[in-house]
Amino acid sequence: MPYAYICTNYNNAHFTRAAVRTLNAGSRPPARIIVVDNRSEAKDVEALEALALEHANVDLVLNQENIGYFAGLNSGIDRMRAVDPTLTTMVVGNNDLEFPPDFGERLSEVVADCPDCPVISPYVETLDGMPQNPHVVSGVSRVRELIYDLYYANYHLAKLIRAVARRTHKVTDRRDEEGHATAQYIYQGHGSCYVLTAAFFREFERLWAPTFMMGEEFFLSRQLAERGLLTYYDPRIRVRHHCNGAIENVPARKMWRLARDAHRVYRRYIKPWHRQDYGPTPRSGEQ
Repeated sequence: MPYAYICTNYNNAHFTRAAVRTLNAGSRPPARIIVVDNRSEAKDVEALEALALEHANVDLVLNQENIGYFAGLNSGIDRMRAVDPTLTTMVVGNNDLEFPPDFGERLSEVVADCPDCPVISPYVETLDGMPQNPHVVSGVSRVRELIYDLYYANYHLAKLIRAVARRTHKVTDRRDEEGHATAQYIYQGHGSCYVLTAAFFREFERLWAPTFMMGEEFFLSRQLAERGLLTYYDPRIRVRHHCNGAIENVPARKMWRLARDAHRVYRRYIKPWHRQDYGPTPRSGEQ
């Protein structure tokens, strides 16, 4: 089964190089790798161009401005569909991923077993072995939703909440990842990596990308829910994630502002005290 890998890059070509190297060293490398650069510095772009010369299956999309994460992935999806409209299995996500040698085999196996699953979320673990999926199995509690609102109300309050969370994480962390050994339908998969299948492209042309960055897990789940669909989590597909590697060059305060902006969009659809969604998700092409 041919598949593509599509990732974004922003001033961290060393991560992209590692992702390409591990994929192409596997027993079933991707037919094509689309690297979408979001206006990196010249030296980083040169490193990507050298990477494309080394690997015949690497194709570069050099955006003239930084358009963000999901919008950047959409650039790659557009390129892939233009180059080969018949290829409908696309692994999309961060560039700070590493893939095991049997990744392509496991991917083919799971996609064959789940022909009607539009989005498959893999087992994602940090370099020290901490699972990051399933991200959200069935929903977020009202108390946690309230804490989210406080967190995004003020940057200094956010720092305080984060400090408290670090001290109390054994009690206050969500437990969703504890189900990482079980394949299941879930509410949200971790945003670092998704597999988009033929079932996805029967319904959509692109990812819904209403913000620059952050909150992508919800936006994808909302896009699927509009058509009565869910993300399927399957731990047979595995990736390693340099946690926060893709955003290592973004200042903490800017990251908080980006997340706050995403939270404001999230609140248009999720009202914590009513626990229901409001308003339709824009269709592909209306974003």
